[in-house]
Amino acid sequence: MTVEPTIAVFDVGNVLIEWNPRNLYRRIFADPERMEWFLSNVCTSAWNLDLDRGRLIAEAVAERIALFPDLAAEIRAFDERWMEMVPGAIAGSLALLDRLRERGAPLYAITNFSRAKFDVAARRFEFLNHFDGVIVSGDEKLVKPDPAIFRLFLSRYGFSAADCLFIDDSAANVEAARAIGMAAHHFDGPGALEARLRKHGLL
Repeated sequence: MTVEPTIAVFDVGNVLIEWNPRNLYRRIFADPERMEWFLSNVCTSAWNLDLDRGRLIAEAVAERIALFPDLAAEIRAFDERWMEMVPGAIAGSLALLDRLRERGAPLYAITNFSRAKFDVAARRFEFLNHFDGVIVSGDEKLVKPDPAIFRLFLSRYGFSAADCLFIDDSAANVEAARAIGMAAHHFDGPGALEARLRKHGLL
């Protein structure tokens, strides 16, 4: 007998809110190639993942400035102008979130986010304060796709993996969720997500 998921578990970045450092750094670098070099060599994806894992941003910024002192202002902008990386919420996803809530579906999130920046985002986007529970990677010192963060979620809230539909824009994170037994949807837009939610009877 197939068990249909009854609990929706959302990623936040690029599922519910848009996030891209280029939204900020296009304003800082006139030369696109220089911007890409900066994001590949200075404030890199791996460096940002350390922030999501709980590294203090002041410490991380100071470490980068020590290595690249001529780019101090640009590095500080990653912290001081972080919200410029977030142009807004994804309206179609929020509409689905509202419909799920109206139907009484349990709503949770597992997000790779520093606690400091999650709090900044939650002040701007009120809906982030209304999940039934949220796992913020920076609090746990674990980041997706580490299976441990999914196991922590299940343990903390007392769920079985089969009860959950996990939604994320990262293929690696989706595969990690599937590997521990969750249903999982690789998010590429609200339309396909709506169809998946309907398939499972969540909508």
